[in-house]
Amino acid sequence: MFVPRWLLAATLFLFLLLGSWSVAVAMGRNPLPFPDRNYAVFTTPSPEAHSAMVELMRRNGIAPRFRADSPGVDRAILWDGTIINRPHPDFPAQLRESAAAIGLVASDPVVAAQEAVGMLRERGFQATMIEGAEPGLPIVFVTTDALTGSVLVFRKPILKMGPRPPAWEDGR
Repeated sequence: MFVPRWLLAATLFLFLLLGSWSVAVAMGRNPLPFPDRNYAVFTTPSPEAHSAMVELMRRNGIAPRFRADSPGVDRAILWDGTIINRPHPDFPAQLRESAAAIGLVASDPVVAAQEAVGMLRERGFQATMIEGAEPGLPIVFVTTDALTGSVLVFRKPILKMGPRPPAWEDGR
């Protein structure tokens, strides 16, 4: 039976590609932007603390994947989806008091945040939606007394967030 060389080469290439991807996923480093899951956000008080926490995570097996800084927040996104933030002094005061966040992926962050506010209020909690805290990003915050020291963050799926952030660079 004759098998063309190009078909053998293509099959070998696909096998190696699939094998490489499988190894990356097994090591917790899925290079694809999906599945795009919910995430946890932790806040640091200074650039030095931000750098130290990112290094601590790296030393414990969770390396930084890329930075996604905005004008108000330095943001390190790690390979497991955890986010380490350092808000700038001019970041909105009502959010600066939050040390952590539950991040939720939503096709329409505004609608999802409005629904969350409504549900929390129905259950007797205070809840406020905050848009525009990070101008230019499709992110909406919800502050609520149902969480202590934390907020809810609703954002669009990563493929709809805008331009891809730069790869991680050490020293920042």
